[in-house]
Amino acid sequence: MRPEPGQVLHFSEDPTITRFVPHVAATARQPAAYVWAVDHARAPDYWFPRACPRAMAWCLPTTSAADRRHILGPGGGERVHAIEYAWVGRLLDVRLFAYRLPAAPFTPFGGPDSHAVVATEPVEPLGPPEPVGDLLRLHDDAGIQLRVLDNLWGFWDAVTAGTLGFSGIRLRNARPRPGG
Repeated sequence: MRPEPGQVLHFSEDPTITRFVPHVAATARQPAAYVWAVDHARAPDYWFPRACPRAMAWCLPTTSAADRRHILGPGGGERVHAIEYAWVGRLLDVRLFAYRLPAAPFTPFGGPDSHAVVATEPVEPLGPPEPVGDLLRLHDDAGIQLRVLDNLWGFWDAVTAGTLGFSGIRLRNARPRPGG
């Protein structure tokens, strides 16, 4: 599930949204009100239940061979997503929807590499929400390794100390750090 040219996506478990209005999320780190969406490259970051903690890593042109071997592993491809065992059932059962939105009102957010796009005006979907479907199949079809771990923190620490690109979403919902 990726946006077509001229589109961005908003993923939600709510299939009843008819208009996206800028708002300040309860977890926001910035005071401005936005409508949030993602482009083609970042869509896989949201192939999860909303509250699911996930740590993601991918190869960059500057990724070292050692990090590729150590973190992605043999046969690991170019990208890996990791979740905790406690979330597997929810990943398999969630009804996730994608809203296709016009890309024109959106601008990149987060730098130096944008992790989302935002609009500061209300945005109406281009059509009804589409069921995203089987999240495991999406990962498989995209060649993204999905790793299930007891605890995300060891993986996260290795990823953030290395040369891979990375993103962590909803990590506050992860199990506590071992010994922490």
